[in-house]
Amino acid sequence: MVNSWRPLPIDGVPDRVILFDGVCVLCSRGARFVITRDPAATFRLIAVQEPYGRRLAARLGIAVENPETNAVVLGGWAYFKSDAAIEVLSLLPGWGWSRIFRIVPRGLRHAVYDVIARNRYRWFGRADQCLLPTPELARHFLASDADAG
Repeated sequence: MVNSWRPLPIDGVPDRVILFDGVCVLCSRGARFVITRDPAATFRLIAVQEPYGRRLAARLGIAVENPETNAVVLGGWAYFKSDAAIEVLSLLPGWGWSRIFRIVPRGLRHAVYDVIARNRYRWFGRADQCLLPTPELARHFLASDADAG
């Protein structure tokens, strides 16, 4: 399947769900970045390695064994790669300015994202297990047994 990673309409998925590679150290740091800057817990995180994350990844065309993108669902649309990063950043308090990155052509933004994604385990490491929600962080995570439609 060739995927252009352009935003796709999706139904049956809660708004503001972020799907991320839970064993990727860089991706987990990104998840912690969102948690720290989203005190109201408006975003919900789910690792691609969790049951719901696997089902959602399959719906979105993301390979669970080696995900080449994170995703975010906003307003019935799934965003991928650099689009997802920009959308999430721009909705965090104080980060609205990050919308400016939309002026960079998607192809160029995605190419840079791809270089980082291909090298993320080598450059940043790979964890033995996914980022686990502690009781105080649980409200930032989507239940792993949720229904992915």
